[in-house]
Amino acid sequence: MEKIASFTVDHLRLLPGLYVSRKDRLGRETVTTFDLRLTQPNREPVMNTAEVHAIEHLGATFLRNDPVWKDRVVYFGPMGCRTGFYLLLAGDLEALDAAPLVTECFRFIRDYDGPIPGACPADCGNYLDMNLPMAQYWAGRYVEVLENLDETHRVYPKGE
Repeated sequence: MEKIASFTVDHLRLLPGLYVSRKDRLGRETVTTFDLRLTQPNREPVMNTAEVHAIEHLGATFLRNDPVWKDRVVYFGPMGCRTGFYLLLAGDLEALDAAPLVTECFRFIRDYDGPIPGACPADCGNYLDMNLPMAQYWAGRYVEVLENLDETHRVYPKGE
């Protein structure tokens, strides 16, 4: 089998950032997959599931309520490696197109005060596995990256 594109990214040199992971055509529409990388893979600890879960609930709620982008949000969810998230948006987009939305989303998470949306037994299959303070820590760290988004945090390093 061929190696998939995401496995050709040099994860030893990958920095936290906002990357275009792929673009797929679905009929006449392009869907852009963004890699929202919060940690430096294989060099920093991964996020625990409780904070990942809290970020997922808060991020999905924010994105699906954004007045400009809500109809273009296809998916928001965690990477299996727990170093970041995927955001799929309808449209042929670049990292700088999505940066304002992603920055506002993670500011929302960083500053959130209240019960986590959907964190109850009727709404979620694992509602007790949430950690808002750690979600806010990771969101705050990521906002700092997004507010200083240069090319090294937008363009994937390629594997050798």
